[in-house]
Amino acid sequence: MAQPGSRMEELDTEYEPLPTDIPGVDPGEPIGFEWGPTQMLLYPTRHDRTESALGSSSRLPFIQVVHNDKDVYSPILSKLFNESHGIFMTLQKSQMDCTTQKTELVSISRNYRSVIRAYLEELHRAAGTVFSQDPAISTQYENQVSILSAMELIWNLCEILFIEAAQAGSLLSLLLDWIRVHICQVDAMTDQVLDSENPVEHLYYWNVVTGYVLQGRLEEARQMLAKKAVTQPANRSTYICMDDLMRKMPIFFYGSNQTVTEFELKWRHWQEECNRCLKEGTFASTGELLLICKILAGNEEALFDKKDLMSTWYHFLVTKLLYCHPTIKPTDLYQYAELSLDQFAAFGSPPEALDRILLAAFEFNIHQVLKDCSVILNNWWFVAHLTDLLDHCNLLQSHNLHFGSNLREFLILEYASGLFNHDSLWQLAVDYFDHCPQFGRIYLELYIERIPLNTERKALKVLRICEQRQMTEQVRSICKIMAMKAVHNDRLGSALSWSVRAKDSFFATLISDRLLQDYSVKGSFSDFDLISNLGSAMLLSDRLTFLGKYCEFHKLYGEMQFVKAADLLLSLMTARIAPRSFWMMLLLDALPMMEQKEVIFSTEQTYALMQCLEDVTADDTESEREMRALGGEDEVATTQLGLLRLAFTRNLAKAIVQEGTRHGS
Repeated sequence: MAQPGSRMEELDTEYEPLPTDIPGVDPGEPIGFEWGPTQMLLYPTRHDRTESALGSSSRLPFIQVVHNDKDVYSPILSKLFNESHGIFMTLQKSQMDCTTQKTELVSISRNYRSVIRAYLEELHRAAGTVFSQDPAISTQYENQVSILSAMELIWNLCEILFIEAAQAGSLLSLLLDWIRVHICQVDAMTDQVLDSENPVEHLYYWNVVTGYVLQGRLEEARQMLAKKAVTQPANRSTYICMDDLMRKMPIFFYGSNQTVTEFELKWRHWQEECNRCLKEGTFASTGELLLICKILAGNEEALFDKKDLMSTWYHFLVTKLLYCHPTIKPTDLYQYAELSLDQFAAFGSPPEALDRILLAAFEFNIHQVLKDCSVILNNWWFVAHLTDLLDHCNLLQSHNLHFGSNLREFLILEYASGLFNHDSLWQLAVDYFDHCPQFGRIYLELYIERIPLNTERKALKVLRICEQRQMTEQVRSICKIMAMKAVHNDRLGSALSWSVRAKDSFFATLISDRLLQDYSVKGSFSDFDLISNLGSAMLLSDRLTFLGKYCEFHKLYGEMQFVKAADLLLSLMTARIAPRSFWMMLLLDALPMMEQKEVIFSTEQTYALMQCLEDVTADDTESEREMRALGGEDEVATTQLGLLRLAFTRNLAKAIVQEGTRHGS
């Protein structure tokens, strides 16, 4: 099992000491520190996510202030968790062979990304909708949009480098698609330009054309240049020449018969043509076209001059690779990425968290990517699902944790543990625990007992989960809890049902006694149908057996099956199943049957009833006998005894006559 501090040691993270004065936390409020399924209480508790505590000079290792994972309670992100759960389960159940594995894993990865994109857009719309009503909520949504955008960006890059494992040639094509999806600055400018009265004279016209070129979208750049060429007949030949250069640019198509060597040869010929145009001054009359030609020729100074149109260093990296190193190998990516970051970043400024994650990905350092995402991102969803997918790609075998669980299982356990705090998402967590073979069941057993059983419907859901997994102790615990709640609410039938389900003979006996007491007072059973249909469950305890058989007696009596009812009533007493305190009630139940025209009780049965009556009176306490001697016996009890003796005598006489008549005939 994971020990306190294991996650922190594994991630090599430094932690600030626990402050005595925490903003937003009352001094007396308990703060919890949760490691796996158990919780260690130190000061004031908020769980599941960690952030460095500031404000103290002394250092204590492995302690952080923890706070609620608010994303679990976001209605939109909750839908993201729900939908991604289905993709996760599909991946666990998939049967992949060597020929289809890569294709299926890429498909599943894209499903995850499509879910992220869908809810990213929904969050963006929601932020705009609620801005006028609640700016704080709008800001919260925008923050979540930023986080999801970063998640999608990182996931897409990991998909290209680790899952698709693209090689030279096709690698750049995928990186271009990555940039086009995640950097939309040029598209926003295009909308403004095309919506204007005179697009070719718009301030951003050349920025749009150049932006298309920087993203390798030459077909769209040609369409924009064609609009300009129409308005400048004098320079028509210049625009035609540029259009021809763009049209001829070689493109490597993955899956085609073209080899990388053949592509490189075509590329060199094409760039030689671009350089020839520069030397001949073909575009000297139009500065913008000259700059574009320099970019096509792979001039790094021209690329750097337009870095403001690329907005990020990784856009700059991909553009540089496109026009300078189009057949880049995966192993060479990191050195170009690091150089691009240094060139693009402001002098002396350290890389941001997202930059470090992307650099680690370009370095093919999967463990570092997952480690940084675990520390930086605000929930476990991303790292849990990405790690699971990478594990299915057989890329994480070397990353085992020191305390036994592998990285995949550890992160899934952390994510599922957070889901258990939610009123409905806890049901998803069960499936995640199921697919953690080493510690999943242990976590599930511990967390399932913490679920608040607010309603009987929820209790039945939890119970069904436990029964499906043969979690016997948890089944008993849930049933006992619900039985106690039912007893406190005077719902004895429900309490009996739960105690039977728990197979708790002691509690079933107590509830049976309560039901018999209520019957003694009211003269009827409030849960007659339930008790009558106990079946073999009534064998759980003697008292419950009696209760079930006694209800059966009433059912037979109601159906006027007096002979069967009489046999059952007598057997309850002679077999000593009925509690002695209830014998008087049973004897009184025999009275109406003795008043029937036909003889129900035989002489032998009547003698047995009379013996039971004597046993009842013999069990009277000494104080009761003294009360009778003093004339203080309860008049009702005296009347009942008199009636019973009279009825037994009369029934005995009728039975003797009837039996004698039968014997004589």
